[in-house]
Amino acid sequence: MKAHIAVISLIIVGFVLIAGCTDEPASAEQLKIGVVASMTGPASTTGKDIWQSAQLAADEINADGGVYVRELGKKIPIRLVQGDDESTREGGQKAVSRMITQDRVDILVGGFSSAVVTAHQSIVAEHKVPYIITGASTPVITRRTDVNTSYMFHHAPTTDDSGGQTTLFINDTIRPAIHARFGFPEDRHLRLAILYQDSPYGTGHQTAIRDTIERENLPITIVTEVAFKMGESDYRTVLTGIKRADPDVVYVAAFLNEQIPIETQARRDVGLNKIFTAVEPNDDPDFYKGVGRYGEYSIIQSRFSPYTVPKGPTEAASKKFVEDFAIKFGGFPGMMGVATYEGVYIAAQAVENAGTLDKDAVRGALADLEMPQMVEAMVNQTISFSPDFRESKFELTMEQLFWDETAGETRPKIVWPSSLKEADFVIPDWYEPGRA
Repeated sequence: MKAHIAVISLIIVGFVLIAGCTDEPASAEQLKIGVVASMTGPASTTGKDIWQSAQLAADEINADGGVYVRELGKKIPIRLVQGDDESTREGGQKAVSRMITQDRVDILVGGFSSAVVTAHQSIVAEHKVPYIITGASTPVITRRTDVNTSYMFHHAPTTDDSGGQTTLFINDTIRPAIHARFGFPEDRHLRLAILYQDSPYGTGHQTAIRDTIERENLPITIVTEVAFKMGESDYRTVLTGIKRADPDVVYVAAFLNEQIPIETQARRDVGLNKIFTAVEPNDDPDFYKGVGRYGEYSIIQSRFSPYTVPKGPTEAASKKFVEDFAIKFGGFPGMMGVATYEGVYIAAQAVENAGTLDKDAVRGALADLEMPQMVEAMVNQTISFSPDFRESKFELTMEQLFWDETAGETRPKIVWPSSLKEADFVIPDWYEPGRA
């Protein structure tokens, strides 16, 4: 009797195992996209934006039947896998390793902090997983030689791009406006202070500023350069030092949680009444809410803003993205959100072009990708990756913040380039230039 029971038990176990095997292909017939996002830690506001925007893209694609895979002869759904990098290098390594080895994702999208991304790139390289990096603006990301970055594609302006443009804008627009307002001689050099995050992101901007000044022979003198540790909250000591250096403009390379206290403490606590610049990761609703009146007349370099839409071919798509995001999640998306939204669509297009989920083939499809621009304006109106360092190229804008009584917050208006300009650059009455 016991022998019969044992035999029956083995048969039952066999059926269960077979059932499990037959279910596996069906469960595998989905495109698994791992989303690298800072869901906890100092960058969690941006991480939430990344995750929600990825969800919006996946939901839209799945509502249309999913991603067509020629090898399977049908469309398959996207399944997003969340990878919380905890806003730390170690957290990013842990999240990416889990998504690759345990969740077995087909492709990765996201990545915000340059420092965090550079720390987990070796894991991606080891497993040869295609990675569409939608943040981490240091060009080191795809240009480093100590790690094989051939599976990594950079869908974000590099610090070379954004730093160079901001520096040119300072020279082309801010410098002559200061000279005209205060009667300075035309050959006077603009006095520039640099306050930067001690990370590849921050040092990338520092390098881009220096290189642009030298390459273009610009009449700009850097009067002080000060680094701060990522995640700091009290900047009054360094801002006091910058005040002593007496600049005309303070170029800040910081994240949202840093830029807000920097601008607030500068004017409120230190009396540093200068023009401040911010870099595109700050073009987020929380930034406008956080800086309040202290951010008025400051400058932000951008490629997407929830509060101003450049006229042109992407205008309708931009408005629709903002509206759809508001309907689904409430509030407004940020710059990192829209880049990741596009990143999910890029991943889907690459799989369709490859006709397979094979990672090598998808990597090749990304390298050859040419798809129409979506929400963000791209050079040549096309999303593609350069053959040398696999970087996409964006049309960038400069915005100035003006107080909006109805909103009770500042709102941006494009002041450069002239083809997209909504308002003239303004020097406020409270502004104090550096010494002549």
